[in-house]
Amino acid sequence: MAQVIIALGSNLDDPHKQLKTACKFLEDISLTPIKKSSIYRSEPVGPSEKDFLNAVAVIETELEPSQLFEKLKAQEKKQGRPSRYPKWTARTLDLDIIGWDHLVIETDTLIIPHQEYKSRLFVLLPLKDILPDWQDPVSAQHVDELIEQAPKLDIVKTTLNW
Repeated sequence: MAQVIIALGSNLDDPHKQLKTACKFLEDISLTPIKKSSIYRSEPVGPSEKDFLNAVAVIETELEPSQLFEKLKAQEKKQGRPSRYPKWTARTLDLDIIGWDHLVIETDTLIIPHQEYKSRLFVLLPLKDILPDWQDPVSAQHVDELIEQAPKLDIVKTTLNW
């Protein structure tokens, strides 16, 4: 059984509801109760004009990485995300695999750890909420070090509930 870290983000069509629906989906596919971070509000990276709601969840699965990736993409589509979209734009839902146990995986369609997570406070701060001792499997950097090195971003922990 693998422990998988998944980042969630939304800034369209009632983002709070989008995250809650995605969380229910993750609960349904996890073999154990999931861990959920607080929900954060952050400024967008890129051309989007609306702030994002972001969180991180940890699930346990026996799926292969490619199988889980396909399930996540199907859930994004189910929640209104088009299959083709410009990078860094507004979206109903974004589900990214950030980490898979302590593995490093690189295929044509999947790279774990996620390539851009180190520069995203909207991933790192929620990650620290639920895995405060987490270390990057490639660099062995602690999540606190990654937070210090990440580009600054307007981000706040919300009082929104799951």
